[in-house]
Amino acid sequence: MKYIAVVTSGGDAPGMNAAVRSVVRTGIDLGFKMFGVKRGFAGLLQNEGVELGIRDVSGVLQSGGTFLGTARCEEYKKLIAQKKCLTNLQNRGVEGLIVIGGDGSQKGAYALHKLGLPVVGVASTVDNDLYGSDISIGADTALNTIIESIDKIKTTALSHQRAFLVEVMGRKYGYLAMIAGIAGGAEIVITPEFEMEPEKIAAELKKAYKKGKKYALVIVTDGAKNNAQKITTYFKEHSQEIDYELRVTVLGHVQRGGSPSVFDRLLATRLGGAAVKALDEGESGKLIGWIEGKVALTSLKEVAQKRKVLDLNTWELAKVLAR
Repeated sequence: MKYIAVVTSGGDAPGMNAAVRSVVRTGIDLGFKMFGVKRGFAGLLQNEGVELGIRDVSGVLQSGGTFLGTARCEEYKKLIAQKKCLTNLQNRGVEGLIVIGGDGSQKGAYALHKLGLPVVGVASTVDNDLYGSDISIGADTALNTIIESIDKIKTTALSHQRAFLVEVMGRKYGYLAMIAGIAGGAEIVITPEFEMEPEKIAAELKKAYKKGKKYALVIVTDGAKNNAQKITTYFKEHSQEIDYELRVTVLGHVQRGGSPSVFDRLLATRLGGAAVKALDEGESGKLIGWIEGKVALTSLKEVAQKRKVLDLNTWELAKVLAR
């Protein structure tokens, strides 16, 4: 193998650039030519990309997002599109591919692996919902952003004796909400795994007020059944059920942005380098993740089929601390 391509796919995450930097520099050190695919699988389908050298990845370590670009690509789900991507790579002489991204991206990586291309994935998603890695690139930075926002929200909440509902990312996995609930001192945490009906939320807020709490914080995952929009709609019609004045903040894409944390820079560097070495050693169809404090390889088939679950001990801790 002499020529390796790298692609960043799906939602951007702080640390992706650090991962690409590590992939390129490790690859060159091992004697590979390196190719960067532009705009994720959409760019791969359109045969977009550029050769990458050591200087091309200078100065990107501290940058958020991905300088290669990324995009969602519904067309890629079709077998004919996957085969076209494979042909585009083969026509360039590319012999291996590294896919940096989350759940959907790794399913895309697995599709190319099944077509015979040597492929390894690198776990990168702010949602941290990817099976095969305890922590994914971008999640730590997202949490830091969430907590910084919550700390600021709490100062105004205290001043006005308000309850604040903060919606965070996560889709169907409540990791960000759970950890932010612990680190941010939330009274209530709502996730897809542990839902709470609006009536129960109202009762808990009333209880907090009677305990003498001058403000209250509710954190909800965007993928929960009762997300910020639904809870807000309920309390507009039942405002008399709580003693606090309720305000809502949807953090949205700010959670994806900004310079990656030290942890994410190191994690991305370790996983990116390990991905190149895995290809060099003949591995394919594997996700490069971080499990129990070290690099770990998990079958992409397993990653595609299994769902990550919240740590129940951590969830119980969040409940205890909210009292």
